[in-house]
Amino acid sequence: MHDIRAIRDNPAAFDAALARRGDAAVSAPVLALDEARRGKISAAEAAQAEQNKASKLVGAAKAKGDEAEFERLRALVSDKKAEVAAMQAEAKELDAQLADMLARIPNIPADDVPDGADENDNVEVRSWGDKPTFNFTAKEHYEIMGVIPGMDFETAAKISGARFVMLKGAVARIHRALAQFMVDTHVDHNGLTEMNTPVLVRDEAMYGTDKLPKFGDDSYQTTNGWWLVPTSEVPLTYTVAGETLDEGNLPKRYTAHTLCFRSEAGSAGRDTAGMLRQHQFEKVEMVSIVHPDHSDDEQQRMLRCAEDILERLGIPYRTVILCTGDMGFGARRTFDIEAWVPGQNTYREISSVSTTGDFQARRMNARFKPEAGGKPQFVHTLNGSGLAVGRCLIAVLENGQQADGSVKLPQVLAPYLGGKTILGADGKLA
Repeated sequence: MHDIRAIRDNPAAFDAALARRGDAAVSAPVLALDEARRGKISAAEAAQAEQNKASKLVGAAKAKGDEAEFERLRALVSDKKAEVAAMQAEAKELDAQLADMLARIPNIPADDVPDGADENDNVEVRSWGDKPTFNFTAKEHYEIMGVIPGMDFETAAKISGARFVMLKGAVARIHRALAQFMVDTHVDHNGLTEMNTPVLVRDEAMYGTDKLPKFGDDSYQTTNGWWLVPTSEVPLTYTVAGETLDEGNLPKRYTAHTLCFRSEAGSAGRDTAGMLRQHQFEKVEMVSIVHPDHSDDEQQRMLRCAEDILERLGIPYRTVILCTGDMGFGARRTFDIEAWVPGQNTYREISSVSTTGDFQARRMNARFKPEAGGKPQFVHTLNGSGLAVGRCLIAVLENGQQADGSVKLPQVLAPYLGGKTILGADGKLA
């Protein structure tokens, strides 16, 4: 959500910032609606003042016995009361229209975000790790001999349809081990507080975290109105909705491992093979609620938390800063971490770490009280994957694949796998 005062003060700069994202200018219709709204409010206040003045004179006219003046004033009070009610209703409707218009405008990119049209214009920041070399043709995760018994797409399709998978046996255990390893690392080494959140949320939570109203088609809604979370960013961030926090209680840093649900609207035909793009998947999320002065540093800290997971797993990756045309709706700046997947001979996104500035906080009305005094200010919110569990499983399986169809697993997972470090070609841990 944007501050209408900022648009009033410099509409040209606002439109120029949106143009960097490839969006059309909106300040003119926004300000026209704002002016109409404020005009109705002013008119209602003027009519209210006339009503109050006439109300005071009614009693005086009655006391003087001036029946004609009494009736005139009483009629005037009644007319003004109806006029005030009508104008207040119109102002309320205009206010709702303005709020809806502002809610559909994306966030303004930070100055250091590179301009660009799409993912081809993203800029690599750094890379880590040596890509594995094989004396055989690398397979995709679902083609590896040891993985095939534990990755059942046919049964999942029978139960749920396309873009679902049923993990079994050793593969299911490796998937679970990855999630536990991520959460433990974030809690024990990165200082995040583990949360166990609902995966069903109300409209307000989706709206407050900028998933509504514009992107309702990308998520699933139950028949009684709840939404299945697209990511635990939604419940974790919304914990501070409507709150005025003490500055001394910032930052708040959370992590949660949850199921996530996405309809993948508009992505027909993309990444349909394997488990790269699913309607249901698991993710370990990171969310930070911080003082505005610290949000840029916090984004870098969160980015390192996510990168460190891949480094501990020994997965090569690169980090890119997204250009203006590739950023998400609510992001002010986003870094993507892309893991190397040998089966596709390319990097694939495994984490996005974004700062929204006060964009979400305005929608949620989440503030803090400065220790030095003064008016409450909006907090800044950040979110990032730490990591997408299924995609991390893909990276682990493909980077560790061996010529005989087995998979060498990262040593850091051994404590979660009963000391086992190999997924055998027979689909069992060894």
